[in-house]
Amino acid sequence: MKVFKTSRKISASPDKIFDAFKSPERMAKWWGPAGFTNTFNLFQFENGGKWSFVMHGPDGGNYPNEIEFIEIISHEKIVIKHISEPHFILTVTIESSGTDSIVYWEQDFENEDTAAKVALIVIPANEQNLDRLTDEVIGSS
Repeated sequence: MKVFKTSRKISASPDKIFDAFKSPERMAKWWGPAGFTNTFNLFQFENGGKWSFVMHGPDGGNYPNEIEFIEIISHEKIVIKHISEPHFILTVTIESSGTDSIVYWEQDFENEDTAAKVALIVIPANEQNLDRLTDEVIGSS
């Protein structure tokens, strides 16, 4: 398997969820697995825009990330290409569901070997990322 998929129902409108992505100050607070913090160096939230940041792990490690925003459809979809290793495309889709929204998170790795090596980290990390997004969206309501 080289594609990891998860989803989350969040008690908020697509607008509120999308706002947590487009604001670098907010996104720096919630992006990444539990225990991680971020330092954003560049955040161009637009089609073709660049995003450069360092994730600071709870283990004291620093993890540089280089990303390109491939496609952004306001309040509906965000597609990013992870340029630094490991290479993947992340597609986040936000759908309205009554008074709630469903966030679909699909991470497609460049190759199956890489995906197999990181699966034990990526699967729980994606869930933790959605936990943190939910906390950010609900907490800012």
